[in-house]
Amino acid sequence: MATSKEYRDFVLEQLTGLDKITCRSMMGGYLLYYDNILFGGLYDDRLLVKKVSHNEKYKLGEELPYKGAKMMYLIDDIENKERLAQIILDTCVDLPRKK
Repeated sequence: MATSKEYRDFVLEQLTGLDKITCRSMMGGYLLYYDNILFGGLYDDRLLVKKVSHNEKYKLGEELPYKGAKMMYLIDDIENKERLAQIILDTCVDLPRKK
């Protein structure tokens, strides 16, 4: 099952507090970037972020984005914009910027 455009639009609306968010379509899902840092994506209408040491404190559930991938953290409380933004900022601390 692919991620719907409606779900993508909903998530991007929840991320309007972060100015440097970009979204790229990829194989039925979407990759999400903050300030050119790939932090997660939308997979089967789920928002998943990479597992890093700075976002462990949120005690998020783990899920596979697709078969053969590494486990990622599921953000299921998308409506809490402040918490969502903080999770993303904390996730990006440990990740490299795209060249």
